[in-house]
Amino acid sequence: MIKALAIGLVCSYAAITLLVYSFQRSLMYVPSRQALPSPEAAGVPEMSVIASRTSDGLVLTSWYAAPNHGSPTIVLFHGNAGSLAGRAFKARHFLDEGYGVLLVGYRGFGDNPGKPTEQGLYMDARSALRHVFDDGVTPDKTVLYGESLGSGIAVQMAWEQANATSTARIAEDEEDRRRIPYAAVVLEAPFTSMGDAAAGHYPWLPARYLVKDRYDSISKIGQVSAPLFIVHGGNDRTVPQEHGRILYSAAQEPKDAYWIPQARHVDVYEFGAGEEIVKWLKTLN
Repeated sequence: MIKALAIGLVCSYAAITLLVYSFQRSLMYVPSRQALPSPEAAGVPEMSVIASRTSDGLVLTSWYAAPNHGSPTIVLFHGNAGSLAGRAFKARHFLDEGYGVLLVGYRGFGDNPGKPTEQGLYMDARSALRHVFDDGVTPDKTVLYGESLGSGIAVQMAWEQANATSTARIAEDEEDRRRIPYAAVVLEAPFTSMGDAAAGHYPWLPARYLVKDRYDSISKIGQVSAPLFIVHGGNDRTVPQEHGRILYSAAQEPKDAYWIPQARHVDVYEFGAGEEIVKWLKTLN
């Protein structure tokens, strides 16, 4: 009887593990598939709808506004829920200061075709950055901003730039192949890796070993030479602040952070995060 019960429990555990492994991307990515409103309806009439083609042939929609008078451009990679329209209020902070802003649209989010994966979102990010560079913005006038899931994308783009991999050629001078550093990297509620984040949510599973899309920022952040700013809430139950602090410790100087004891995962702007990011960016000029 006990043996049969044990076998049943093992089989049930194995079945649950297999289900989680098979459907993990449905758990990881929670895109809104609703049609996007216009930028004007979202409160950012300065922004235009732009299209960029990825290296695997998808045409994706993003929102873009060019900078004023040589100011930097913020390239914002958003988190795993909703769509870029839900980040218009963040763009508003930077537009009001004269910064350019690109709200990057991902495959499978909003009206965009495709399904999100780690490598797919990296391709989306590269095509979005190519649009910015084609508009005359240089990497040293480009700020990579990653929110939650987007932090893994921002770190990857900065890491590729630092290592001048073939996929980072969008960020190189095409004549003499010189690497041009990004102006800064801003990470909001970042995780050390998706495996670590999954292990925190599913401690009863071997989650670190099941994750397909790893977004392994902790192995890359130490090679990123751009100035770094981290914003993270102390009451974040989705990505505990410990993740941000570990990344901060592993990062090179110069770096700074805004640790907000009361903030949760999605409300850091209610505690002045936008103002603090702008204030920090101005110290880099």
